[in-house]
Amino acid sequence: MAVVKRMPQKTGRIRTERVRLILKAAEQEFARHGFGGATIQRIADLADLPKPTVLYYFSNKQEIYDEVLTNILNLWNDKLNNFHPKDDPAESLERYIRSKIEVSRKYPTASRIFASEIIHGCQQLSPSMKDSTQQWFKNKTEIFQHWMDEGKMARVEPMHLIFMIWGSTQHYADYEKQICLIMNKKKLPASTYDKAADTICDIVLRGCGLKV
Repeated sequence: MAVVKRMPQKTGRIRTERVRLILKAAEQEFARHGFGGATIQRIADLADLPKPTVLYYFSNKQEIYDEVLTNILNLWNDKLNNFHPKDDPAESLERYIRSKIEVSRKYPTASRIFASEIIHGCQQLSPSMKDSTQQWFKNKTEIFQHWMDEGKMARVEPMHLIFMIWGSTQHYADYEKQICLIMNKKKLPASTYDKAADTICDIVLRGCGLKV
């Protein structure tokens, strides 16, 4: 009985690891060649797995791409998903900005893939992903509006506030090479990201009439 119980756990671990390898390889492939130029064979080669194994977990290239984009959105929005109208706006905004900067530091390739998809007209975004993004955005702007109505923060346009945070934090991933060139560095140190987070928090919170 003990052996039978352990089998699903082992199978689950194998599946989790293989999916992780596939998605990591897919990020590299999509970043280099875009959706149109990427191939499942090269994804399999990068993951060091047979092509049939990749197709066992994902039916086609579109399914892999959807999963990559979904993971990116989850990384970006995780810290903003859990805040509530009763929360403190300063703490919530600072937590979100710092988490976005950290994602830019740790997962720059993921950010560039999504930026490329947007630049090319969102042609590969699934309808469900578009709907969920719009709903997420609507929910968060409503929370900002509630905070303003309660007098907890200055009146600003919630939509453009989120756009500003996106643009300033994702810049450090999407334009990393440009920043390295200007700073004359081969790679940005963690201290640069820390200073960026401090600066963006200071500007955004003060602009919203919040205590830094």
